[in-house]
Amino acid sequence: MTVKKLRVGVLFGGRSGEHEVSLLSAASVMQAIDRSKYDVVPIGITKQGLWLTDRNAEQLIKGEFVATTGKKGLRAGDPAATSAAAVLAKGEAVLVPPMPSADSIVPFEQRNDGHKAIAVDVIFPVLHGTFGEDGTMQGLLELADIAYVGSGVLGSAAGMDKDIMKRLFCDSRLPLVKHVTVLRSEWERQPKKVEKAVDSALKYPVFVKPANLGSSVGISKAHDASELPAAMNEAAKFDRKIVIEQGVGGKRHKAREIECAVLGNDEPIASICGEIIPAKEFYDYDAKYIDSGSELLIPARLDHTQVRQIQEMAIRAFQSVECSGLARVDFLMDPVTGHFYLNEVNTMPGFTAISMYPKLWAATGIEYPALIDRLITLALERHADKKRNQYTKD
Repeated sequence: MTVKKLRVGVLFGGRSGEHEVSLLSAASVMQAIDRSKYDVVPIGITKQGLWLTDRNAEQLIKGEFVATTGKKGLRAGDPAATSAAAVLAKGEAVLVPPMPSADSIVPFEQRNDGHKAIAVDVIFPVLHGTFGEDGTMQGLLELADIAYVGSGVLGSAAGMDKDIMKRLFCDSRLPLVKHVTVLRSEWERQPKKVEKAVDSALKYPVFVKPANLGSSVGISKAHDASELPAAMNEAAKFDRKIVIEQGVGGKRHKAREIECAVLGNDEPIASICGEIIPAKEFYDYDAKYIDSGSELLIPARLDHTQVRQIQEMAIRAFQSVECSGLARVDFLMDPVTGHFYLNEVNTMPGFTAISMYPKLWAATGIEYPALIDRLITLALERHADKKRNQYTKD
């Protein structure tokens, strides 16, 4: 008896500053996924917002697709960009309707040529950053009533916004570094006032970050007040909110960077811990994806009590932000006092060959293909549980 394969749409690319990272992650997922269990439908989104499937999507992941070739594609939120195309339709662009059929995405308009959307069982959104990891794509998939890997709208949005995330962590009494949040408009209107507020609240060095981004894009380290303006301007390119954090370890010491992977829905589990020793002053974009000099230590050089402490806090952080499926939870450790500070959660961590999340689970006993399989199962379980909800009185 032949068992029907599940159709998995692997969604990648996107308009964020982490587009290239997403391509690398998707390539790894598509290579490792168990083809005996799953039929894979590649779905790519260009930097311009065009949605692609099949050959065009494969060209995008290989860096061969050129958006100016005249190929028709549908810009997200713009139904006039092409004819009434179906999401996941072969060779066409992708769009989600306001009234989708179950387990598939159909056109905004009814077509007269008998064309039907191709049904998928689950979407694996290997999207990092804005327009993919921030709840926007999750909302689109919720409207389409399709199961998808990872956190829902709330968890994704809260996990993306470093300001809101820290507020939720604080409510859960998790240890945080001192920080200040500033609006871009405040910085542009009254830079001297902002500089004074940072000087009075924090000690240098400080890390300046766009509130909504990942992969260390837009992050700078300001060693003193003279370096703050340039760091603020860099972060302001990427978001309307800027988070300034006091550096752990002060001017003499660098914080140890500890990471823990979490997996699950209502009853999440935590992996063993890993430690990053950056090739640069901190683990920036180049150190993560380009510079091979950075070192990943798995397991981290921690004792049993410290590991248990990290794992417990990682699960609490996962739950406080309403995560589901997966998340990588990052910590900073003061090398002098040994005190741990929760840095952030990443609701769609990198899945590249050198990414920490799959490496941590492999070291814990769940190899990459099995991890992908587990994530798909969790997505289907979460979707089935949500189906139990009643949305009308009758």
